[in-house]
Amino acid sequence: MFEIRRATPSDAQTAFDIRLQAIRHQCIGAYTTEQMLAWTAGAASDGYNDLMEKHFYLGCIQDEPVATGMLDLEAGEIGAIFVLPRFMQRGLGLKVLNHLECLARDLGLKAVTLDATLNAADFYRRCGFVGDAPAIYHSPSGLQLACVPMVKRLLL
Repeated sequence: MFEIRRATPSDAQTAFDIRLQAIRHQCIGAYTTEQMLAWTAGAASDGYNDLMEKHFYLGCIQDEPVATGMLDLEAGEIGAIFVLPRFMQRGLGLKVLNHLECLARDLGLKAVTLDATLNAADFYRRCGFVGDAPAIYHSPSGLQLACVPMVKRLLL
């Protein structure tokens, strides 16, 4: 059974590892090897652990974390939706996304935004997000990646 729980500071390394594996598996072809390696360089202690203080969630199967997702209330932004490669194509990313959208709606947000990776833009469009114009995402580490900014209006 798939359950979603709030992450704690002690989950930072696990969440970082899920992110690393998902990027290196799912983003082949959308980004260069050099970009993916730079994107996944470092450690959770380089700032990823600070995200655990936000509305950061882990999707778990039998208490094993297999997916992540985050809602940044200040920015009204969904991010960090990653699924371990061996659990991809089971609808888990969609379940995490739906959970975050419900949370955003419950907290009074009228819309949410995200910066879709090139390989995930079609997934988000199927989920009701709108956006086609390419842009450049500037990560806190200084990495620049092509992305597609998207928005979804939430029905209250």
